[in-house]
Amino acid sequence: MSAADAIREDRLWQRHADMAKLGGTPKGGVNRQALSAEDAAARNLLGSWAKARGFGVSTDAIGNLFVRREGSDPSAPPVMSGSHMDSQPTGGRFDGMYGVLAAFEALEALEDAGVRTHRPVVAVAWTNEEGSRFQPGAMGSAVFAGHNALDEMLEVKDWKGVLLKDALAETLKAAPAPMRPGKPGFALDGYVEAHIEQGPRLENERKTIGVVTAIQGSRRYIVSTAGEEAHAGTTPRAARKDAFAAALRIAQAMYEATTDQDDTLRFTIGRVDVAPGSPNTVPGQTSFTIDMRHPDDAVLEAHEKKLREIVATKAAPCTARIERVTAVPPTHFDPMVIDLVRAKTNALEFANMDMPSGAGHDAMHIARLCPTGMIFVPCERGISHNEIENATPQDLAAGARVLVEVLTELANR
Repeated sequence: MSAADAIREDRLWQRHADMAKLGGTPKGGVNRQALSAEDAAARNLLGSWAKARGFGVSTDAIGNLFVRREGSDPSAPPVMSGSHMDSQPTGGRFDGMYGVLAAFEALEALEDAGVRTHRPVVAVAWTNEEGSRFQPGAMGSAVFAGHNALDEMLEVKDWKGVLLKDALAETLKAAPAPMRPGKPGFALDGYVEAHIEQGPRLENERKTIGVVTAIQGSRRYIVSTAGEEAHAGTTPRAARKDAFAAALRIAQAMYEATTDQDDTLRFTIGRVDVAPGSPNTVPGQTSFTIDMRHPDDAVLEAHEKKLREIVATKAAPCTARIERVTAVPPTHFDPMVIDLVRAKTNALEFANMDMPSGAGHDAMHIARLCPTGMIFVPCERGISHNEIENATPQDLAAGARVLVEVLTELANR
């Protein structure tokens, strides 16, 4: 039996169903934000499955969770696959979780088929990929790769003022695993991440596998405006310093400045906070987030200048500032891994296409450490970051079959 033949569609689908209960929402999605009680429960469940198979389990100082199947040479740098288990507040069952469970299914298939590899194979669940609770996103992989400093990330606060280091301590207490010594990060020989596409191209083109060639660059910002609180019934509009009105002017100008003819630039305002939040008080403070993406870093840089000019000129009579939270350049994956994913997909006779990723993934940070690539499978109507996010058992299993074949080849190099 080959490792691909040992992939069990029913087992992989049931694992998703079991995980979806942890933070499950009435609409069929999940709310399993990073370092929450639901996140801890997911870590415990994955750890219990791993221990039942005799795999090694460990964590590191940023909370990344590793499941290791040993190779014939335990000292050899391992190959790794995985993604994340945290979700958006109204997230789907497959975003991130599929990559973790496909990697774990690959370990189980290798075990079931009796396939020995020279290198260890490791499944990973990265901490805080989504960035919905703690910013920046893709934090665990960024710290692992040395892109972000551990000490700085531990001091990050969520929207309620909770320190990440405190939430992490609670999570590791609720989901204990042996701690790897030292700072996060160790040598890798290869990394492959499976993921739902989060877009409609594969479904529209009737392809089962996306051979991912690159990830477009992304930048995130927080824009804050400051005005003056006042009585909503007695203060004339001409005399107000309305922080929300200033935010609206800035946001509208930004939408206009980031519109391009070929619809390549992605610009999103995803969260708006208004204070004091009283119906009869003129707002004195606002903040909103910006997510901006493009395959060309020079385009992102040019548009950041536009955003800063808008903040400087559109706020009066209020004041405003813009803070860049993250700046991730475009990632181009290793040609060897791209070719290997394509070759294994063709050998398994799955319809496929080359494509870039519009969304950011943990793979973008790991690509700086070792040969890296990604595998996409379709999701229904391309909908993601949504409780109705859906994928088929057949497509999930197909991606896992390609993944285990790629990992086997990399682990035996």
